[in-house]
Amino acid sequence: MLVQDRAVPKSPKPPQIRTLPTLQQSRFAEPKNLDFSTWVSENFYRIITIFVLISTIAAVFFFYTSTNTASLLCLQSQTQHAIDSISFPQIKWNSIKPIADKTSPYANFRSEQWVVVSVANYPSDALKKMVKVKGWQVLAIGNSRTPRDWSLKGAIFLSLDMQANLGFRVVDHLPYDSYVRKSVGYLFAIQHGAKKIFDADDRGEIIDNDLGKHFDVELVGEGARQEVILQYSHDNPNRTVVNPYIHFGQRSVWPRGLPLENVGEIGHEEFYTEVFGGKQFIQQGISNGLPDVDSVFYFTRKSGLEAFDIRFDEHAPKVALPQGMMVPLNSFNTIYHSSAFWALMLPVSVSSMASDVLRGYWGQRLLWEIGGYVVVYPATVHRYDRIEAYPFSEEKDLHVNVGRLIKFLVSWRSNKHRLFEKILELSYAMAEEGFWSEQDLKFTAAWLQDLLAVGYQQPRLMSLELDRPRANIGHGDRKDFIPQKLPSVHLAVEETGTVSYEIGNLIRWRKNFGNVVLIMFCSGPVERTALEWRLLYGRIFKTVVILSAQKNSDLAVEEGQLDQIYKHLPKIFDRFSSADGFLFLEDDTILNYWNLLQADKTKLWIADKVSMSWSTASTNGNSDWYSKQADMVKKVVSTMPVHFQVNYKEVVRSDQSLTICSSEIFYIPWRFVADFVDLVNLVGHLEIHQKVAIPMFFLSMDLPQNFDSVLSKMVYKQDLPSTNSSSTHYSAQAPAVHPWKVSSEQEFIRLIRIMAEGDPLLMELV
Repeated sequence: MLVQDRAVPKSPKPPQIRTLPTLQQSRFAEPKNLDFSTWVSENFYRIITIFVLISTIAAVFFFYTSTNTASLLCLQSQTQHAIDSISFPQIKWNSIKPIADKTSPYANFRSEQWVVVSVANYPSDALKKMVKVKGWQVLAIGNSRTPRDWSLKGAIFLSLDMQANLGFRVVDHLPYDSYVRKSVGYLFAIQHGAKKIFDADDRGEIIDNDLGKHFDVELVGEGARQEVILQYSHDNPNRTVVNPYIHFGQRSVWPRGLPLENVGEIGHEEFYTEVFGGKQFIQQGISNGLPDVDSVFYFTRKSGLEAFDIRFDEHAPKVALPQGMMVPLNSFNTIYHSSAFWALMLPVSVSSMASDVLRGYWGQRLLWEIGGYVVVYPATVHRYDRIEAYPFSEEKDLHVNVGRLIKFLVSWRSNKHRLFEKILELSYAMAEEGFWSEQDLKFTAAWLQDLLAVGYQQPRLMSLELDRPRANIGHGDRKDFIPQKLPSVHLAVEETGTVSYEIGNLIRWRKNFGNVVLIMFCSGPVERTALEWRLLYGRIFKTVVILSAQKNSDLAVEEGQLDQIYKHLPKIFDRFSSADGFLFLEDDTILNYWNLLQADKTKLWIADKVSMSWSTASTNGNSDWYSKQADMVKKVVSTMPVHFQVNYKEVVRSDQSLTICSSEIFYIPWRFVADFVDLVNLVGHLEIHQKVAIPMFFLSMDLPQNFDSVLSKMVYKQDLPSTNSSSTHYSAQAPAVHPWKVSSEQEFIRLIRIMAEGDPLLMELV
């Protein structure tokens, strides 16, 4: 472009327009002298012109190439930098200017007790009753779906326009059509004198119109209840989350935000402890009618259009959570005292169904830094089921990440010396870990500055009890409470009496296998099945560790190659050093856990008596693969300590034979874990196949007559039938069934319905 626009120097001779005759005349003209000096003399200006033109083109090309290369490198560098790093907000804490209410009609209004609700429709009947609750001011926060003429006598309503004029920094980060705009309401309430904030929902009716009936509205002063509070035991440091609904009589119901792998933990507490009241700065109430449940529960318990009406034990005592243990919190039935107002911030970069849950876990962890704790209370509101579909798609990320989030939060530590600095540091760490985005880090910075701007004083830090040696719980410190077993709903069949037969079975299975770790290898697509496997088996086992050829951090799926997956097992053994044992299972084999109760968990289990699974091959006449595997086995056996070698040679008497086991399922009790690890170390870098290594290990650890024979009756076929037919292939009476293909949600549902013959409660999952 620059070359074309550039002016070419003019020739000293006037230009001639050469017509066709001129060309012809020129063609036959007398030839000129072609002496070089003469030619140069006559064409000097042309040479100069061409030279300048070529130089210009070269210069422009060089400049263009260099500029674009530099620009590209700069762009790539900036992009990579944006991906690899998240900017930590820099806040001048001592330079934050106050924000006063100068625009709303309520500038001079003050109240210590506020109810904050989000409204998208005209006032509900529950909200009309809420404004009549004595001593509490209702604040309704509008969004883009709220009718413009929204009005309710006794309530303060903040429209989008009014919110925008308040001067809060957080407004710039909030979506227009979401309940998370309540963050503006929290700041407005604090600005106008709030000491307590009831985070509410416009369809929850406060029972008896009295928030003080169960909640501890007053923590200090004459109105405070000076009493000790029942507390979950911290005896098990590995227990980091609980289902509070069990304590209040509903063991088959679980709250939204409870990791699905913990849904099966339905036993009541062996014992409780106690804590002095006064620092329950966050108080979570339970809802009768439609409690806070997730879409998995909502979809699997519905029989039709009949609304839920689930009731909890109103006489059960409130219960506190010790440091190191968490509980799901929501945004429609929770009281925050002023010491925890900073924990009201609703994240904006996650789905609406996950926002308050993430807030709750984030806030609980930080609450420990000021010596506070959460207490769960009996039913304080009644929410009516509107029979609306719950958006499972918005919850899926929540189900995937919440278990990992809890582990991260419990292990997180900070050396900062002020609470708000710790809050910002944790928000930064959560953005780095992918629990929310950098948008929420910036939102946190805006939120904290707005809190200070409206006059909020951040609480003082206290030493973290988690880092102190835990005191032993003496017999006198143990407090007993046996929850009621109230009627519940299982696939629209009401549970009557105390505990149903099916629930009793589930408790027995959980008690038997609750300290056994299940290790699953998934050959199928983990993005379609990992959650389902955890949901199925997580009810029974201590935990479900999933391995696959491809790592998936979002689904907590670890990487491992099936051919030598045994080399990955010692790492898992180290993580669960208190487990009774480890059960390995491939995803093409179905485990009927109800038929394993009689198995001895101190013995080895393997399908050594199943001829299609366990066999001996001669290396003579077989392929090179058999010979190479046999040579490696021989090499390992020759280096075995005497106790391993004697056991192995007691069974395998010939170097020319090779014991092979398909090894889809086997169990290693804790007393053999050290032996298994030693044998893996003996293999070292040798590429012995899983089907060869596992039988070699088992025959070295113990004699076959000492194995438990529980797997001898498993259904084992070489090939998968054309259809997964329960009549011809599956048997609920067998301990395991192989093969069985599950590669989609539909196939998983079909499997669950068939397995329900042995475990009827499985029908709640589909």
